[in-house]
Amino acid sequence: MRIEHIAMYVKDLEKARDFFVKYFGAVSNEGYHNQTTDFRSYFLSFQDGARLEIMNRPDMEDRGTAMAGTGYIHMAVSTGSREAVDALTERLRADGYQVASGPRTTGDGYYESCIVGIEGNQIEITV
Repeated sequence: MRIEHIAMYVKDLEKARDFFVKYFGAVSNEGYHNQTTDFRSYFLSFQDGARLEIMNRPDMEDRGTAMAGTGYIHMAVSTGSREAVDALTERLRADGYQVASGPRTTGDGYYESCIVGIEGNQIEITV
């Protein structure tokens, strides 16, 4: 088995799509719109085949984005090298995104940084 895709609701669908395209090289589909419910979504595909579905609908509840809490807490993106982790982290910092930690080697041996990305969602950038 493999995970087919991960999904997340966002308030600003276009801004979220642009964020993942710009910083993580995602390729977006043309999008989907259910005229009855006003549900909208994009599937974003990444280089290795992983997919993220970003979604929006008018009746969403805001659950918040606590950095530590139950449920899904972050997504991790592998860049392929320590240098790429450093470069992407600095690019995001320069563009005004908060770097929550790193780049650093964690106690369990990962080289990573964590940024607070689109709409307060945490993204781990790793080798």
